[in-house]
Amino acid sequence: MKARRQALILEMIDREPLGSQELLARRLHQRGFEATQATISRDIKELGLVKRAGDGAYQRPGTEATDPETALTALERAANEFLRNVERVQQLVVIRTGRGQAQVLAEALDRARLHEAVGTIAGDDTILVVARGARGAAALVKRLKEYSAE
Repeated sequence: MKARRQALILEMIDREPLGSQELLARRLHQRGFEATQATISRDIKELGLVKRAGDGAYQRPGTEATDPETALTALERAANEFLRNVERVQQLVVIRTGRGQAQVLAEALDRARLHEAVGTIAGDDTILVVARGARGAAALVKRLKEYSAE
């Protein structure tokens, strides 16, 4: 049952943008599978699904190869939508988002391949970005504040 449900989830996310567990549950129900939010959450974790930066829909990890311009546009949208606070501590940048939104914004940061950022670590509502020195961190903070100040 679990394997069939997870296979169906993969099939569904490949066919249409599904951005919430509630929507996944409805689609599963339409196909004859009853699943609780906790079950769907476990399935998402086990399948390694991630949310796309552009529209927040679930996808298989590593399936989206974007050109730099598209990645930067997605970062601007994600920062505008999810960024709540950003501050610098020397070469580190700490970004706060709403609950469950850090992964989406961190993925957008990673895909944008900004020169200032070496890498990101994301939790549930916090992202730690290691920058290329204090100047790079300051530039990154400025850039993110510009993106979110629309």
